[in-house]
Amino acid sequence: MTIRAVLWDIDDTIFDYTRADRLGLRRQLEQEGLPDGYATVEQALLAWRTITETQWARFAAGEVGFHEQRRDRVREFAARPLTDAEADEWFARHATHYEAAWELFPDVLPALDLLAGGYRHAVLSNSSIRNQDHKLRVLGVRDRFEAVVCAVELGVSKPEAGAFHAACEALDLEPGEVAYVGDEPDIDAAGAAAAGLRGIWLDRKERGGRPELLRIEGLDQLPGLLLGDTRFGASDTFG
Repeated sequence: MTIRAVLWDIDDTIFDYTRADRLGLRRQLEQEGLPDGYATVEQALLAWRTITETQWARFAAGEVGFHEQRRDRVREFAARPLTDAEADEWFARHATHYEAAWELFPDVLPALDLLAGGYRHAVLSNSSIRNQDHKLRVLGVRDRFEAVVCAVELGVSKPEAGAFHAACEALDLEPGEVAYVGDEPDIDAAGAAAAGLRGIWLDRKERGGRPELLRIEGLDQLPGLLLGDTRFGASDTFG
């Protein structure tokens, strides 16, 4: 089938989540000090990233709710008992610093401009519509996407086929008419491919490998891939 739409992941795909999360927490710790048990800011930043990945995996697996995983992240990071209100207050302070550091990757707007005339666009995220719609508006790109579909409201998350199919239904297109672009090889590219979409792994960190996946190292390579030009981008684009 001809690809008629591009479905996008957000965090670490079009939005530099990793940078914003690290910078936001660093600024928060500069104001509030290190929690007990951390010798350096770098140690705390690494712990926060590890805790976030672990708790988010629990949420994605349906073990905890969205707000519960946030509170559990804060409690584990602080390594002390906190009420729900205390954990929410800490996370709200973190969110203020985090949002102040929000940025699009520099290749996003050029890619969206190049693809605007030939493809429709939508978003599928494993977060919540409240978070991601707000994020896209702050970043100035919400009007680029016809729909924003999120796991919290769906009740099913990537890499489950139901999440990808729900986003295709929002566009009224068959899975084979939709390409999905995301930074995770399994959750995004492999999950999309298994659901019948054209899954594309945006390997910004140039990890390589996974020859079974369509792979690009930057969004400047995306138009050529969608048009079937295998010369576009690095020599191992599909490797």
